[in-house]
Amino acid sequence: MPKRIALVEDEAVIRENYTQALEKYGYQVDAYASVAEAERQLTAPLPDLAILDVSLGDEPEGGFKLCRWLRSQSDSLPIVFLTAMDSDFDIISGLRLGADDYITKDISLPHFMARVSALFRRISAMNLKAEQCEQLEVGSLLLDLDRVKVFWKSNMVDLTLTEFWMVHALVKNPGHVRSREQLMETANVIVDDSTITSHIKRIRKKFSQLDPDFDCIDTVYGMGYRWKSE
Repeated sequence: MPKRIALVEDEAVIRENYTQALEKYGYQVDAYASVAEAERQLTAPLPDLAILDVSLGDEPEGGFKLCRWLRSQSDSLPIVFLTAMDSDFDIISGLRLGADDYITKDISLPHFMARVSALFRRISAMNLKAEQCEQLEVGSLLLDLDRVKVFWKSNMVDLTLTEFWMVHALVKNPGHVRSREQLMETANVIVDDSTITSHIKRIRKKFSQLDPDFDCIDTVYGMGYRWKSE
């Protein structure tokens, strides 16, 4: 059964172009022009992926609003921003709202499709991991691969799918340095260096909100990151 993608884009030509491209790759696409239309139509079951523009019609941050709404419906729904807004502030804002990726519209179509495919590969790989090993425990950290949940000292850490997979990539080899390129490869994610850095910052913040003494993600300058022992 084809993966179902919700595409929210207010410009008709762009919406049609991306719809055709995604359908050409075998995806089923439900396209919407506004926040109101998307909220009205996106009922259970939710799609397999939501792709959102940020500025939608007369709502300059409509995509951010829709992202918050979708996150209230599901913690695990993959969400990607596809937008012309490319400032660091916009990118960080999108990731902080729980998006799994932030893609600017100057990206080539093959690269865009590669990132969509990589996201679905990551989900499939996660499901396979869950079948092979339901839990991974390292010190005070517990990864429940079956439910895609992370627990720190028995408290659940609210991570997005991308954040969960990055933590998994770090903790399955504690003490080993993982470069940004290795994190992208191991986590099946195609993003740039600044996006990896933003994800790491958000992961640290979420753990620190539960435990102010959390200090298990170590930055090895010029090399990457590692999960160190408590």
